[in-house]
Amino acid sequence: MITLYDIPSKLPQGCWSPNTRKARYCLKFKGIPYEVTWVEYPDIEPTCKKIGAPPTTKRPDGSPLYTFPVIHDSSTGAVIADSVAIAEYLEITYPDTPKLFPPGTKALQIAFDAAHLVTLNVIYRFIRPGALRILNPPSEAYFREQKFGPNDSYLPPEGEEWREKWEKVKESFDLVNSWCEKSDGEFMMGNTISFADLAIGCRLYWIRELLGEQGAEWQDLKGWHGGRWSTLLQNVEKYA
Repeated sequence: MITLYDIPSKLPQGCWSPNTRKARYCLKFKGIPYEVTWVEYPDIEPTCKKIGAPPTTKRPDGSPLYTFPVIHDSSTGAVIADSVAIAEYLEITYPDTPKLFPPGTKALQIAFDAAHLVTLNVIYRFIRPGALRILNPPSEAYFREQKFGPNDSYLPPEGEEWREKWEKVKESFDLVNSWCEKSDGEFMMGNTISFADLAIGCRLYWIRELLGEQGAEWQDLKGWHGGRWSTLLQNVEKYA
């Protein structure tokens, strides 16, 4: 059995983090059973140290930073941190399951994942207030202290600033759409779902939940590019 360490929230499904959701998608896509252990943000580092999960990056001061997702595979004893590393581990360890990375595509798909993440920098100002709204009190307090800067970084833009910044969001989705249009099907690998689609999907879920499904921004975004984004999210959510 695989144990997935995830971050709880007030959402009905609990899961809110795009990275932990990506790991969920990968596990379900490959048909690998798993169970979830919920850990609030302040307890991530001590939990990782306890189970032997490595840090995934560094803080600005150079100290190690521990993040989720993490999985523990009881059948091999492996403890893996980071959503991409988890996907690679599952692909190697469970070769007789559906392929996240069809032969010869892993490098390009991982590069796509990283490039897609960069395009979303412009949307953070719109979704930050939603993160504080849906987190449980221990994690919400951690977010206020550790994740954001001045108090105004919690506030969404308004008026003319809103229009200017939302246009930048649209431009970032225009760019990703231009990549997707190079495919000869509805997914990045034609008519076959693969890791790249799961990577986009987990972030679309995150954006939808933090903007609010009935909010004006999500209602606008989901109609862009012929409804590509809402359709893709619907197609990958079966792996949640």
